[in-house]
Amino acid sequence: MDKTAGPGRVKGTLTPPCSKSYAQRALAAALLSEEVSVLRNLEFCDDTRSALRCIEALGARVRQADPTTLSIEGGLAPRVSRLNVGESGLATRLFTPLASLCSTPIVIEGRDSLLRRPMGMMLEPLRRLGVQVRDNDGFLPIEVCGPIRGGEVEVDGSVSSQFITGLLLALPKAKQDTTLRVQGAVSTPYLDMTLDTAARFGVEISQRDYEEFYIPGRQHYRSTYFSIEGDWSAAAMLLVAGATAGEITVRNVSMLSKQADTAICTALVRAGAAVINEPESVTVQHRPLHAFEFDATNCPDLFPALAALAAAADGVSEIRGTSRLEYKECNRAEAIRDEYAKLGIEVDTSEEDLMRIRGGQVHGARTRSHGDHRMAMSLAVAALRSDGEITIEGAESVAKSYPGFFEDLELIRY
Repeated sequence: MDKTAGPGRVKGTLTPPCSKSYAQRALAAALLSEEVSVLRNLEFCDDTRSALRCIEALGARVRQADPTTLSIEGGLAPRVSRLNVGESGLATRLFTPLASLCSTPIVIEGRDSLLRRPMGMMLEPLRRLGVQVRDNDGFLPIEVCGPIRGGEVEVDGSVSSQFITGLLLALPKAKQDTTLRVQGAVSTPYLDMTLDTAARFGVEISQRDYEEFYIPGRQHYRSTYFSIEGDWSAAAMLLVAGATAGEITVRNVSMLSKQADTAICTALVRAGAAVINEPESVTVQHRPLHAFEFDATNCPDLFPALAALAAAADGVSEIRGTSRLEYKECNRAEAIRDEYAKLGIEVDTSEEDLMRIRGGQVHGARTRSHGDHRMAMSLAVAALRSDGEITIEGAESVAKSYPGFFEDLELIRY
């Protein structure tokens, strides 16, 4: 689906979808409880729907109490032999360890860009934890057969923290205690979200500097009432729209959140935008913007939003962390460079782990989302400053995380 976005100003208040990272973790934890948990403030983007299908397939009984509330009776009792995770990288790395708790073989399968994303980092640690694994040269589909038993294991955390999240949630149900050693952990705020979710369900995990985690086995996930906070990744796009083209207040987000993408506020301040933090909202107002430096290694999902911000700033901005972008829905560093070039914005990725963006006038053009939800949103935000219309091919990709993004943007445009 093509979408045309044009120049304009924005002013208003919006509430982004719930955090899909928190939602998927909470759904997984609710599955592991044998009691009834209630999850509130859920919104059903593609990735959250994928996680919901996974927990139902693995035995959870789910009842929708109202449009944004689920009542979930947990209990691992697989109803299928094949678990389809859709196109969600988090669901893959999260539910593979959970499926490994089961003593029957389960095949983890996905679709589209997920089939090109490497999963080899999961194989050896799972085998060391007693899981039988049959793989496809490090890519999906993967067959696992447990039960995962615990013990001592090392995991490479330098590419993604998502598999570590899966282990941290699964291993409290193992028969043995586990010492999990992590080499080069990145995206540590996402691990904080995992530990926070586990704690809300009554599970104890201790850690030392994100290098070593001690996970007692035979723990019990208790029932809980969990209200999912707003998604800072989605909020970041809206806040950048305010910084570059007017004023926006985003509700149901807090700077006290453990989500990594709260860091967008640091980038906005460095670029010269006015940022007003309230207990449950953030307001950003446009001011003259200048080049900024920012390290996005621990929050790589911010790159598309940061690109739109840097394109509006006077001078050359430097953003570190591009090594984290190769295995997203597309190679995001290349996608940002190529698509922003069509808009007349120079993006240099020649130096290792660094992106330089020279701000300037955005021109109308025909662009591609590369099937990446965050690229589609980034291009739409950049269009607010364009001298003509920008057509975005594959705009339907926003359904992965923010199905109502284009409609929300229109609500505040004037």
